[in-house]
Amino acid sequence: MDGIAIEAKDLTRRFGKFVAVEKVNFTIRYGEIFGFLGANGAGKSTTVRMLCGILMPSEGTAIIGGYDVSTQPEQIKQSIGYVSQRFSLYTDLTVEENLRFYGEIYGVSGDSFSNRLGEVMTATGLTTYKDRLAAELSGGWRQKLALANAILHKPRILFLDEPTAGIDPLFRRAFWELLYQLADEGVALFITTHYMEEAERCNQIAFISQGKLLKIGTPVMLKKEVSGQLLEVECQPLMKASKVLQGVPGVAGVTTYGTTLHLNVLDPQAVQARLPDVAARNGITITLMRPITASLEDVFASLEGTDDEKH
Repeated sequence: MDGIAIEAKDLTRRFGKFVAVEKVNFTIRYGEIFGFLGANGAGKSTTVRMLCGILMPSEGTAIIGGYDVSTQPEQIKQSIGYVSQRFSLYTDLTVEENLRFYGEIYGVSGDSFSNRLGEVMTATGLTTYKDRLAAELSGGWRQKLALANAILHKPRILFLDEPTAGIDPLFRRAFWELLYQLADEGVALFITTHYMEEAERCNQIAFISQGKLLKIGTPVMLKKEVSGQLLEVECQPLMKASKVLQGVPGVAGVTTYGTTLHLNVLDPQAVQARLPDVAARNGITITLMRPITASLEDVFASLEGTDDEKH
């Protein structure tokens, strides 16, 4: 990794009396994939808009590729790439026409652009679809086109706002292979996502809630820092069990995880001894109980629970 790409310092944004983002601090290096996680309304989009030079901070600042968001927003807009969740290119133009149009906007033209166009379409697999209208592309191919457009001008910093939402797992995997390739080439990637399996792929993760950063670190470090221990409980009916087991002594928290429950406990053996009796008295059938290691979803659930207690 080569130098600092993004550095946020006490980044804050207010809308009247409402504080959307409060004193956010983090550093991202070139060649790093940075995952930004949080529920809807947590402050993710507001943070991204400030980092991209679209929204001015109320306090604090951030340096993006050497440019200050408070004083050099136009330079930032020209030097970054951006991929949104919603496809925003022209559906009545072909793949190649879209790329040529935006190439002109970026100021890339002549032989250098023709070469770059070929590189980008080859890298994203779009060569076969170059004459197809964007309207005829599937969701996955549209996002590949959006990514191709975002990297046309060879930005060293790329922002991606939930870029794989609604894309099938195979396309999601292929999309991430492209992101890995960009990171290997030294591009810094800032990505918001709701998919915990995608967060696992990031070098660093930051959790934001109600405008505040709750935790930042590597996936391995964050999972190790979850307080207590976890029990996985397979039972029926699931939602009734979730409410009942929340009140068992020694259970600090319960999270629904697929078709099972994850119980955050201080003493797994003591809780395991209590659960069969509690389940029997409440008409709950337990088919499996076992200690497990924390997942990133458990990390997020524990952080959200801690933050809720403060408000």
